Amino acid sequence: MREPSADALLHFAEGSASTRGFGVHDDPQVRYRLMSPAEPDPQAQYPLVIFLHGAGERGDDNTSQLLYLPEVLARPECRKRYPCYALAVQCAVDDKWVEVEWGQTDWTPPLTVSRAMRMLRAAAGAVVAHEPIDEDRIYLTGLSMGGFGCWQWAGAQPEAFAAVAPICGGGDVDDAPDLARLPIWAVHGTLDDAVPVGHSRRMIEAIQAVGSGATQPPKYTELADVGHDCWTPAYEPAFGLLDWMFAQRRTS
Repeated sequence: MREPSADALLHFAEGSASTRGFGVHDDPQVRYRLMSPAEPDPQAQYPLVIFLHGAGERGDDNTSQLLYLPEVLARPECRKRYPCYALAVQCAVDDKWVEVEWGQTDWTPPLTVSRAMRMLRAAAGAVVAHEPIDEDRIYLTGLSMGGFGCWQWAGAQPEAFAAVAPICGGGDVDDAPDLARLPIWAVHGTLDDAVPVGHSRRMIEAIQAVGSGATQPPKYTELADVGHDCWTPAYEPAFGLLDWMFAQRRTS
């Protein structure tokens, strides 16, 4: 695995938060990386982007999760274009954001929230509590294993987010009525041999079937002749997803 970019390593500072109250009894602290706005206005509040990495970035170095979207957001031109806080928590090597088999075409959603997801929520809660976050502009996005985490967390707590962008993931269609309350843009490659494209199709179809209570119907982009790595084009500013995401605000 390659190292994250120099900009990501420089701008995403190390931090830690207590896991007390989140049901993580074997580890009292969660480590994370947080990028702050380049030139923060002390009187302003800023959006928060919560990024969930994929299976290949699991570990305990508190660094590998800075690949992909964090690298994009840490570029000088993107720090000017998208002033925000960005949170990246690393999932342990033996854990998952959601305890499912990604490659199966059909599976039963887990009944419990994973240890990794509880630690992620602890870190996000600490950032919101201690930084000048605009709570009407909290964005959730992730790729592959992280896409599954996005669908699950957004389905469980739709009121917490202004927009969700799951990339090549999958979720529980029973969450569709709650997810329909959110602006969503999902992306998947048609040739994905790691996470079947049917996962995203089923989620979008289920949300469309109940109608949208948000300001817009769910967006879905399927990239023809693209395999598992559809996140590289999706997270580039020219694709439009980032502009769309930062334009969203939480509604009542």
